[in-house]
Amino acid sequence: MPRVIGIDIPDNKRLVISLTYIYGIGSYVAKEIISKLSLDPDMKARDLTEDQIAQLNSMLQNDYNVEGDLKREVQNNIKRLISIHCYRGMRHRLGLPVRGQRTRTNARTRKGKKKSVANKKK
Repeated sequence: MPRVIGIDIPDNKRLVISLTYIYGIGSYVAKEIISKLSLDPDMKARDLTEDQIAQLNSMLQNDYNVEGDLKREVQNNIKRLISIHCYRGMRHRLGLPVRGQRTRTNARTRKGKKKSVANKKK
């Protein structure tokens, strides 16, 4: 298995698909990276040479925000929302849906203790 920025990507899949196993890289960004490095998108990940893996590592570290840095940035954004006591921050703190989803029937599959929403009126 090729190891790219500390992540083992599957070697028996196409390169475009294998790159999407890295947190922060979707199919569009994977295609963009492959075209910048002028690699064949249909080649298998196991066919990458050491030089190509090194180029891939350097490009991901310099040009893109992926894996640990991206996760840290997202967590900092959530902590900032919580600390300024905005509506979205309060929803994060309570473990309720943040983006306007309904809570009357759904939003009960989250981990942790049961969240009680408004009781059903008779």
